[in-house]
Amino acid sequence: MYQADTELLFPMRITPQLRDLRGGEWCKLVDMICASPEDSPSRLAFNLLLIRLANCLSCHTHSYRAMRGCTTCAIHTVRRFDGTDDELLAQYHRSLNEIIAHLEIA
Repeated sequence: MYQADTELLFPMRITPQLRDLRGGEWCKLVDMICASPEDSPSRLAFNLLLIRLANCLSCHTHSYRAMRGCTTCAIHTVRRFDGTDDELLAQYHRSLNEIIAHLEIA
């Protein structure tokens, strides 16, 4: 039976599957994210990073990305990131700063 692997935004449940797709610093980041509480700023920032990288906000049920599923999309997104691991981690840190700033305002 077919079971959909598509959600509205990046599902954090697939984060462990992204661990070995980049270098050592990426692995450390994914390990840290997986060990973080669900409501931690670091976890929220990682979620924001993947939502932006995979362009989740433009995905819809009939798109090719949605038909492949979130897991496949996220794996391809991380693998095909054009920048270096340092650039990817810098994007994560920018997302983290945005989350922290937002939480301070709220």
